[in-house]
Amino acid sequence: MRFLVALLLILATPALACGPDTDCPVGDRIFRIAMPEGWDGKASVPALIWSHGYRGSAAGVMRNTSLRRMLSDAGFALIAAQGVGGSWDLPFGPRTFDSDGAAEFAYFDAVIADVTENHHIDPARIIASGFSAGGMMVWNLACSRPDKFAGFIPISGTFWLKPPDTCQAPTASVVHIHGTKDKTVPLKGRAIGDTKQGEVEDALTMYQKFGDFGASNYFKTGPLTCRNRSNPQGEILQYCLFEGGHSFSVKMLGHGIAELLDAQQL
Repeated sequence: MRFLVALLLILATPALACGPDTDCPVGDRIFRIAMPEGWDGKASVPALIWSHGYRGSAAGVMRNTSLRRMLSDAGFALIAAQGVGGSWDLPFGPRTFDSDGAAEFAYFDAVIADVTENHHIDPARIIASGFSAGGMMVWNLACSRPDKFAGFIPISGTFWLKPPDTCQAPTASVVHIHGTKDKTVPLKGRAIGDTKQGEVEDALTMYQKFGDFGASNYFKTGPLTCRNRSNPQGEILQYCLFEGGHSFSVKMLGHGIAELLDAQQL
C-alpha cells in the first residue's frame, strides 16, 4: 500500500520527473531545465533561457557541459527552450514569412509561467540568450516580450529580413555578440530562399532610436571589442565583436551576463 501511495504521488507531480535529462511538458511543447549545482531545493534562483540554433534541441543544449558549468558556477539555472522541428516560427523566415511570431511568444510565456511556479525560478531575474537562429529568437523576444526578461543576449543572429518599425515598451537591455568573419550569419546578412537574414546594424539602429540610447563608449575585454550605449533609464545597448566565425564561447556569454547584471543591479 505504501508503495502504491508513493507511486501515485510521483505520477501526480510531473515536475519531479523533469529536468536536464527529461522533457518538461508545456502545452504541446517541451523544455528542459538544470538547476545550479548545490541548490538547496528551496531558494529562488536566477535563470538563463537558451534558444538553440537551427536543427538544435533542448536535449542538445543540455549536453553542452561548458555552458551548464558556467551558469551553475554563477548560480543560474539553465532552461533550454525547444523549437518545433528544430526551428523557430518567426516573421520573414524562409518557411514562416507571413508569421507574426505569436505562437513562439505564447510558448515562452508558458515556459516562464511554468518555471516560476514549479521550479523556483525568480521571475525578476530571467535572461534570454541564444545562438544563430536562437539569436534571432532572442531579438524577437526583446522586441515583443521585454517585460518578461531582465535582459537579452543574442549571439550571431538578428531579425529575418528587417527589424520591426518599433518594439513594445519598456526598453530592455541588450548585449549582441557576433563574429566579424561569420559566413553563416554575416553581419550584413545573406539571402536564403525568398528572404534574407537581416543586417545587425539595422537592428541596433532601430533599437537605439526606440530606447533613446545615447553616445557610444568603446572598450575591449578579452576577445571582444564592444560599443556600449546607455539610456536615461539605465538600460544598455551593447554590441560586441570578436575575430572569428559562426561560433561563441561561454566566456563571451559570461561577459554578456555580467554586463546585464551590472546594468540591472540584480
